[in-house]
Amino acid sequence: MKTLSLGYSPCPNDTFIFYGLVHEKIDAGNLRFKEILLDVEALNQNALKGGLDITKVSYHALGNLREDYCLLRSGGALGRGCGPLIVSKEDYRMGDLKGKKIAIPGRLTTAYLLLQLYDPSFRDNVKIMVFSDIMEAVKKGTVDAGLIIHESRVTYPAYGLKQVIDLGEWWEKETGLPIPLGCIIAKRKLGKDLIDKIDGLIKKSVLYGMSHRDEPKKYIKKHSQELDDSIIDKHIDLYVNDYSIDIGEEGIKAVEKLFDMAEERGIIKKSSMPIFDTFYSDSDSKNRVIGG
Repeated sequence: MKTLSLGYSPCPNDTFIFYGLVHEKIDAGNLRFKEILLDVEALNQNALKGGLDITKVSYHALGNLREDYCLLRSGGALGRGCGPLIVSKEDYRMGDLKGKKIAIPGRLTTAYLLLQLYDPSFRDNVKIMVFSDIMEAVKKGTVDAGLIIHESRVTYPAYGLKQVIDLGEWWEKETGLPIPLGCIIAKRKLGKDLIDKIDGLIKKSVLYGMSHRDEPKKYIKKHSQELDDSIIDKHIDLYVNDYSIDIGEEGIKAVEKLFDMAEERGIIKKSSMPIFDTFYSDSDSKNRVIGG
């Protein structure tokens, strides 16, 4: 029996996706998975240290991890109408926030990458916070605005906050592509055969959750006790979709575009490593180098 470490966040989309895998609802053969649940930025930082065999990270973080990790095609968060928002108590426009303090959920989050792509001048006045603390900080005036992710996209009006900009909407208008938010990656040193198997198991776990929608609820709520059922359902509906089953060609194009823009602006370094090491890739994308 081989045990692999598996990191993901306590957010409903991740616990929904990995429920079938970690609760052995699908046949994993001689593999077992030890789950480690951490905030997304903690997962990003952990991956920089090579901490886990398989882990959820932000696509921004993957841009810095391509030498040691490869992208899996299943289990990620990518879509339309689900990007990060900038919110504030005041009726600000983005120009009004120049020089003001903006809370961000981590320097390696895709949300912060999008903010830099929108306008690099905003990188100089940020305050890093756990994503779940940002809205309260904006409400109290500790910061002038907040860059919010996850279920905060649904719950921010309850804090008396107003949307300044939807960075996902900006990305979609700018590129015509869905926004790549979070992805599942595996250590290259695990080897192609094992990585292929892991990717296939994650795909089966996603499909299991989709076909047994109510079964994971107890597990999801255990890690999301602050959320009521309606918010949990909206969260899953927003971030678990066909791209979670398989990234697809449109998803790959979105990742290529994100990395190309980030490299062009010097936010991430170029890499010559192929992004995939998995059998799911077709002849065009199997050995595709993104950002190389």
